Amino acid sequence: MFQLSTDLKPRGDQVEAIQKLIHGIQKNQKQQVLLGATGTGKTFTMANVIHQTQKSTLILVPNKTLALQIYQEMQNFFPHNKVEYYVSYFDYYQPEAYKPHSDTYISKKTQVNLNIQRMRLRTLNSLVTEKKVIVVASVAAIYGCFDPNSYRRAVLELNVGQAISQQEIAIGLTKLGYNSHCLELEEGCFLLEVKEGHLSSIEKCSSIKEGEKENKLNILIPPTREYIYLTEEENKSLVAILGEIRQELKEKINQFKQQAKLVEAQRLESRINEDLLNLGETGICPMIENYARYFDGRQPGECPYVLLDYFPDDYLTIIDESHLAIPQIRAMYNTDHSRKKTLVKYGFRLPSALDNRPLNFTEFAGKLANVIYTSATPGPYELAQTNYKLVEQIIRPTGLLDPVIEVRATKGQIEDIIQLIKQQIIQNEKTIIYALTIKMAEDIAYFLNQRDIKAIFLHSKLDIFARNQAIASLRRGVYDVIVGINLLREGLDMPEVSLICVLDADKPGFLRDTRSLIQIIGRVARHQNGRAILYGDIITTNMRAAMTETQRRRLIQATHNKANKIIPQTIQKEIFFLDPRLTALRKKKQEQK
Repeated sequence: MFQLSTDLKPRGDQVEAIQKLIHGIQKNQKQQVLLGATGTGKTFTMANVIHQTQKSTLILVPNKTLALQIYQEMQNFFPHNKVEYYVSYFDYYQPEAYKPHSDTYISKKTQVNLNIQRMRLRTLNSLVTEKKVIVVASVAAIYGCFDPNSYRRAVLELNVGQAISQQEIAIGLTKLGYNSHCLELEEGCFLLEVKEGHLSSIEKCSSIKEGEKENKLNILIPPTREYIYLTEEENKSLVAILGEIRQELKEKINQFKQQAKLVEAQRLESRINEDLLNLGETGICPMIENYARYFDGRQPGECPYVLLDYFPDDYLTIIDESHLAIPQIRAMYNTDHSRKKTLVKYGFRLPSALDNRPLNFTEFAGKLANVIYTSATPGPYELAQTNYKLVEQIIRPTGLLDPVIEVRATKGQIEDIIQLIKQQIIQNEKTIIYALTIKMAEDIAYFLNQRDIKAIFLHSKLDIFARNQAIASLRRGVYDVIVGINLLREGLDMPEVSLICVLDADKPGFLRDTRSLIQIIGRVARHQNGRAILYGDIITTNMRAAMTETQRRRLIQATHNKANKIIPQTIQKEIFFLDPRLTALRKKKQEQK
């Protein structure tokens, strides 16, 4: 069962919010909205709901950086349970595409992050072997993965006393992707002993201390790859799969020829035959995922298997920063389909490649059991699903008020910001600057460093671990300023930051709409001296709406503080560094305590 491990108690609006959300789940209320102002402890509220409902939970977030933060927090709240992290394992991803207007074919290019790939595998493994699991995921959760039933069958179960030879164990482990070349026993290794045709003992190296082992009666060993075909029956089915692909190829070539598209017919025949040759000889080919429909045994147009299919029927989904996540999920299918439709039209792919896809929104919504949408600025979709009924969490446990907002002219804004930063440094407080473009963020960070201000930029071109390092370094005092764009907008906890400076706050566009401005302003809601300076020469409708909503919340908070004699206090929060190699060790030490 889930064990919430913390000395914290629900405070402020958390008490009522937790009660209402749990009551809604118990009453089979399928969809709920938590409007939680920044810094009110939405993650702690989530943890309490998970603990009290005892439901395996998927926490879906719109970006890797926020996913990483929530993953770390949930690990701390549930040190004795499986908490996993599931995001795209690509640090760089250029999808296969074709541009007809310039006759340009773009091949798929990727850079895989092996640490994240291992974390994804661990997620699948936990879901098939454990009853209670929390998974923090990005929208990668709606992309295709291995059939969960086949994945479960692939798990190798070994029991003490089982009739099995050493050779049979070795073959089984090799098929799963393991090796037996460990020259030294390390934490995470298993020592298996076979005597007289039976498995006589299973020892797990449970500590990095030499010689410390743990005897076990049985183990479940999962695959080391997301896609794996193991049994003789499945290997034999490869012949049938290749036959189906050949039949589709034949039909599509005939269609092209009937349309007098000979170039497309020749191109398709050449490309697919090469894939068939590789598949027949090795069981794999470049971009094998384009044949996923055949390997999964799905019909044309049938919904792909995704992470959501690994959860039990009554699982809970929490969609954090839902105002961003919902539009993201909606867009994924259409973008993917449009790109692949062009590849099919011009003979680069078979029509079946269209079934290697993310879920469309209807399919996604149909896989959800109980949903809680959380955001400081809920979007129109989630509000409509709940008939605009909200669970509000406005009052912070710390008594902190929403920030003070000031509007300043754009003329001389950089010099003005430099003077503000110098004062911040004296007070040992941190600053965030919001720019509109990547180049602007990099240029400003460079300029500040030239003026002896320790600044770093943060944007989407940095991988997830570099982003985490940058944020942690600001909090530790290595830097005084972070310059960013929209990655620093939603959800990130940086209580040392007391000042945000928003450049071009009066410019049109989604980066300066009402929701974005409220989210940006919220970044300093975790500090008692929090203030936001909006640089603009006019006060736009978006600016005024954001300022009005901030003032509404501030009034509610101030009234509560006065009635309860609460003195606001800056949030104190542990600084996390994510090193995947140390994650298991850290959890083991927590368990030993």
